[in-house]
Amino acid sequence: MMFTAIRNVWKMTDLRRRILFTLAMLAVFRIGTFIPVPNVNASLLAERLASNQIFGLLNTFSGGALQYFSIFAMSVTPYITSSIIVQLLQHGVVKKFEDWSKEGEHGRRKLLQITRYGTVLLALIQSVGLSISFNRQIPGLVIDPSFRTYALIALTLTAGATFLMWIGEQITDKGIGNGISLLIFAGIIAGVEKGVRQIYATWFYEHPEQLTLNIVKLALLVIGVLLIIVGVIYVQEGVRRIPVQYAKRVVGRKLYGGQSTHIPMKVNAAGVIPVIFASSLLIFPATVASWFKPNAVTLWIQANLTFGTPLYVTLEALLVIAFTYFYTYIQINPEQLTEQMQKNAGFIPGIRPGEPTMRFITRVMNRITLFGALFLAAVTVLPVLFMKATGLNLYFGGTSLLIVVGVALDTMKQVEAQLLQRHYKGFIR
Repeated sequence: MMFTAIRNVWKMTDLRRRILFTLAMLAVFRIGTFIPVPNVNASLLAERLASNQIFGLLNTFSGGALQYFSIFAMSVTPYITSSIIVQLLQHGVVKKFEDWSKEGEHGRRKLLQITRYGTVLLALIQSVGLSISFNRQIPGLVIDPSFRTYALIALTLTAGATFLMWIGEQITDKGIGNGISLLIFAGIIAGVEKGVRQIYATWFYEHPEQLTLNIVKLALLVIGVLLIIVGVIYVQEGVRRIPVQYAKRVVGRKLYGGQSTHIPMKVNAAGVIPVIFASSLLIFPATVASWFKPNAVTLWIQANLTFGTPLYVTLEALLVIAFTYFYTYIQINPEQLTEQMQKNAGFIPGIRPGEPTMRFITRVMNRITLFGALFLAAVTVLPVLFMKATGLNLYFGGTSLLIVVGVALDTMKQVEAQLLQRHYKGFIR
């Protein structure tokens, strides 16, 4: 069945072109990962990144670009941060942004333009801080550390982050799947081989006398990963269907309405966006703290807000839950949904139109989202506890696994939709 579906994909010219375009853009991303910025001795970074958890996580998301201090070392982090800020400002903070969010496609384009400007600004600020802090922590990293050198490095990193943003938008528009998510997906997948080598070196090469125990630990690890994948798919596909009935109405000589349908309320309508948002937001304080000379504040941040610390794990779980509710509300706005139903003479059987309908939808959404949010938080946190227990510095943990599975599912669904439009059988049964 799978091979039949793959053959059907290549029969469709438009879908084949979109997939090839996506693969080409991802290839450009991977090639850029190995192009270092000028005036930098990138070989000095490898040892430091191996022992620094925050930079190790950033390096995983960038697909190893940070390790080589390449032109894509900033990855899509500035774009994600800018998106978070713009989305937060839309809800009662900046009236203009709130008005644009209600103007449909025209308003969405304006907000996207603001996000782009914010990406460039944040990339410039972060690139300056990154190059200065790296050279301070690793003397000799920047060759000839002068204002001109730092300006050249910052402009190169900013251009790389802006180019990645453009690649992501092009994939979304002309390729298949969400471009920004696919870039993170590609970066994480690129680090799997390194994780496998680390497991082999730690469990089998360094301790050959514990072969049986290590095989058992490896089997438990594989089972755990498979269970997480199954759980993510189960939650991602979970839907509560709210029945909706449309009343019959006559417009001119035509009869409209009268049909029954439903509102598909997903258990996790936010997808992997809350996990990406939470990780990007928590990385930011420790990254900024590394820009400055050690003092009481920066030392506390680096000691308590680094990857794997109890405070970091707690905040990550809480942020995942908060962002899940926040992004679900953006995706499914009960107030707007109720207004659209009233305009089209729709109602939920047994529920009065207007305010009672909005309260009912909100109550259902909050209940099912709670399970999805708690599941995402648990899957994000448990692998961190596993790393602490085993001593493995594997950054391909719960966050990475959620992103990989979630992005793969979303992309597969888009391919499936294209196949079904042409009356072909898809991958999903």
